[in-house]
Amino acid sequence: MDVTFALWMFPALLGCLFVGFPVAFSLIGIALVWGIVTFGDAVVAMMLAKVDDIASNYVIAAVPLFIFMGSLLERSGVAAKLFEAIHLWVKRLPGGLAIGTILLCVVFAASTGIVGATETVVGLLAIPVMMRAGYNKSLISGTICAGGSLGTIIPPSVVVIILGPVADVSIGDLFAGMILPGLMLAGCYIVYVMFRCLIRPEDGPRVLDGEELPLFDKIKLTLTALVPPLLLIAIVLGSILGGFATPTEAAGCGAVASVILCAFYRTLSMEVVKEALYKTVVITAMILLILITGNMFAGVFSATGGMVGVQQLLAAWELTSWQTMAILLLIAFIAGFMLDLISLMLIVVPIAMPIIVGYPFYDLDPGSIKVWFSICFLIMIQTSYLTPPMAPAIFYLRGISPPEITLMHMYKGVVPFIILHGVVLAFVLAIPDLALWLPTIFFRGF
Repeated sequence: MDVTFALWMFPALLGCLFVGFPVAFSLIGIALVWGIVTFGDAVVAMMLAKVDDIASNYVIAAVPLFIFMGSLLERSGVAAKLFEAIHLWVKRLPGGLAIGTILLCVVFAASTGIVGATETVVGLLAIPVMMRAGYNKSLISGTICAGGSLGTIIPPSVVVIILGPVADVSIGDLFAGMILPGLMLAGCYIVYVMFRCLIRPEDGPRVLDGEELPLFDKIKLTLTALVPPLLLIAIVLGSILGGFATPTEAAGCGAVASVILCAFYRTLSMEVVKEALYKTVVITAMILLILITGNMFAGVFSATGGMVGVQQLLAAWELTSWQTMAILLLIAFIAGFMLDLISLMLIVVPIAMPIIVGYPFYDLDPGSIKVWFSICFLIMIQTSYLTPPMAPAIFYLRGISPPEITLMHMYKGVVPFIILHGVVLAFVLAIPDLALWLPTIFFRGF
């Protein structure tokens, strides 16, 4: 059969999504139809094999453990104590409340690994405080959306737990490679906020009211609030990057540590545990359903000659390596308007990765290209997560923001941060060591 038949799977998928069919049902339905036309009844065995592949993947077991850890911390009151401690030090700076919010997002993202949880929890804490201080509503919106999105690019990210097996890349390498770009993004956010508030003080007034705590009390409060979450981060990331534990083992340690941390803060109760377990089951079921159906879609696409068709198209266009890279990242960016992050990865990465490793980049070996492209891909889908009109980050914000913050405030607020994403992506593309240096340090090669 002509390989162009397989390429029609994507227009069919987009049509189903526009009509309103759920992503998972669209993926499995199209895979089934195309598979039956091409292979007949044999496609059923092929799709069942994909279920077995996912069920037997040891790394996927880390997903519910990380979700439980994040859900428990979300309900434990840890974020509120962190918020108070961080703002003690930065609230008197220009844009200090926004800067503190970004720092809180970094710590909370590194503690939970869940994008939506970071934005929701931090937003509920920070928005009322910044509103009372008279902050510009666009700046509030952009800060919450961009800071909340850091859960994509700062480890441990649940998104990356899924990306690793799909891209055939070590999760430890991805976690290490994400650190510098993630911190660069957070640093760019902070520099932008401070520079903007120095030029326009009315956008982010200094908080000068209230009695300043003695230095000893500030240090004591900071240590009480900050050290336990940092220990949790060290347990999870340190064990992975140090080679002491697999991601699944580290996730198990993190889940146990989060229970201990809640007990330390005296917020552990049966109700909190029940809510965390319920959310874990719901989110894990959703992720695994999309993961299984996405693998079925990718498997049928490849088996029906889809990869050959894509390669023939690229060969006919005679694209250079950088043009191919630009097209693949652009596809990821545009697809992010319609798909959630996990669905996007499962559809795009299995097709993009074999293509991109076939091109020469900076004399990198195929393993290094996989890690480097994965980090660039993560930055791009994080940018899509922020970009109107379909930005999931804005949908999260609309659910927790007061009526005074309008949709136009949100759209205007995210634009500067989207530009900053472009700057960081350009640096990572131009200097691959930003994504490859730490994996080399921690794991001594690929």
